[in-house]
Amino acid sequence: MKRDFWKSLTLGTSGKWFLMSILVGVVAGCGAIVFQVAGQLVVRYVLVEYSGLIPGEGHGERAMFAYPPTVFSFPMLLLVLTAGGLVSGLLVYTFAPEAEGHGTDGAIDAFHNKRGNIPIRVAIVKTIASAITLGTAGSGGREGPIAQIGASFGSLVGRQLKLTARDRRILLATGMGAGIGAIFRAPLAGAIFAGEILYSEADLESDVIVPAAIASIISYSVYGMFLPKEICFLPIFGGLSQYSTNSLAELLPYTILALALSLVAVLYIKVFYGIHNLFAKLPGPKHIRPAIGALLAGLVAAALYYSFGRDHDLLAVLSTGYGTLQKGLEAPENVTIQVLLIVGFFKILTTSLTIGSGGSGGVFGPSMVIGGCTGVAVGKSCSYFWPDLIKTPGAFGVVGMAGFFAGCAHAPISTIIMVSEMTGSYRLLLPTMWVSTLCFLLCQRVSLYRKQVPSRLESPAHRGDFLVDVLEGITVGDVYKIERQFERVPEATTLAEIVQLLSRTHQHYFPVVNADGKMVGIFSDDDVRRYIFDETIWKLADASDIMITKFIRVTPDEDLNSAMQKFTRLNIDELPVLDSSDSGKLLGMLRRKETIGAYNRRLLENKQEVARHAD
Repeated sequence: MKRDFWKSLTLGTSGKWFLMSILVGVVAGCGAIVFQVAGQLVVRYVLVEYSGLIPGEGHGERAMFAYPPTVFSFPMLLLVLTAGGLVSGLLVYTFAPEAEGHGTDGAIDAFHNKRGNIPIRVAIVKTIASAITLGTAGSGGREGPIAQIGASFGSLVGRQLKLTARDRRILLATGMGAGIGAIFRAPLAGAIFAGEILYSEADLESDVIVPAAIASIISYSVYGMFLPKEICFLPIFGGLSQYSTNSLAELLPYTILALALSLVAVLYIKVFYGIHNLFAKLPGPKHIRPAIGALLAGLVAAALYYSFGRDHDLLAVLSTGYGTLQKGLEAPENVTIQVLLIVGFFKILTTSLTIGSGGSGGVFGPSMVIGGCTGVAVGKSCSYFWPDLIKTPGAFGVVGMAGFFAGCAHAPISTIIMVSEMTGSYRLLLPTMWVSTLCFLLCQRVSLYRKQVPSRLESPAHRGDFLVDVLEGITVGDVYKIERQFERVPEATTLAEIVQLLSRTHQHYFPVVNADGKMVGIFSDDDVRRYIFDETIWKLADASDIMITKFIRVTPDEDLNSAMQKFTRLNIDELPVLDSSDSGKLLGMLRRKETIGAYNRRLLENKQEVARHAD
């Protein structure tokens, strides 16, 4: 009954997608709550309890549990980090190897190559493993886990309702956007992110946007009901609404920022996948690799901490790092350029060690810290040279957050919106758009998400769609050859004359015309063969006796997709082309091989056009 109900609703039915999007939104919102609670439990009863480290948070976040008086111990922090990596690795590689790494790539791969299928065990394992990795101070973010969790739930809904592969893919992306919209309290960005993150070029999965918008609103609302009232509607990085653009001349130092961010983005991607490849070659069981990565990340943090006067701001290289980022954005005068650059560059290393080794976490959160710290450092540096022009270097941090991830992930639009929602202000929209666009263009040859494909044309999920799209772009009139000669058979032609005609022509299909030259039927050489050995009726039967009067026809203005459907309906190789204004006037014959040839030529032209743009 459930299957019949959903199949009775057509794909274009708004009610169908409205109901399913609400369902995915509710589940994704609940998933975000479970993930947040699990992570906070690990922080309170493992990280704080044993190491004494209280991770910093953004202005709009609060600890769910009261922290006891603590004494910070770096040896215990190293032990907690290593234990967290070990438990995470054992969970992932034992029960769901697909849940390793940053997660978003897994959802993208399932969309393009796995017909929208992600096992539900991935969501369960990802939730627990990511909560442990991030809760024990592993350097990572929440976007990857929640994206894969939401995508898994969306995929599950699609499978349970017995939907098509196309619908499952839409629900998968919808769940991904809903999870992002909830956990980052950025519902609009979540909707756009779901359609944009799938492709590395300036393309968008438009079918996803409306369902993802509905689901993202619902998931944000469900998650918001769970949060304390005082922070329910606060952006994660609040207190930044005072920043704005005061002069178009500021675009010059913002251009310098875009160049710096692009270089750091390339470094981030190279280091991340370089370390990932090194761990892939590491001998021994995969289960212990995240523990090794977490321990090394902890040692990097320890070296920085003790080398620079035990500055707690430097501990932002572990955990989310949001506390130091918030401080740099809100009060840049209280953080030195040295600290900002150390956190920005070494966050690249600790994230690569934590996630590249197989630990479970996201790369968006660290990107915000890296881009934000780099931005504030560039802003403070430029203010030395243009003190009258740059009065708020913290604004460069906000713009840097967006520009950096736009270059890394090739998702400029959703990133601009997400950072604006996370900071609670659109007053920096102009420089944010400028820097994000420049970073997107400068970082075209690298991407943090390797499972992205350039555009919908290259996506395996859309191969069938583009067959239809290409054929619909060509008409019968563009293909059939008017000048080609073919035999028209008068309806009074005897069977004997038709047999003689077959012996002197290679034609397979013969249109039959009446005395006025109007087409009244058609027959094939196979229709004649059944009579060829019965000479007694050669003089008695004529073309009107063997022709088919209810024949399939096409017109010059009909598209080739419609023509191809007619070819396959009866498995025939030629169709008569009749005048659209005079249904009996025969203009020519359309061959199946001509239709396929036109499709192949147009597809080759499209591929060559894509290659030219890529060069």
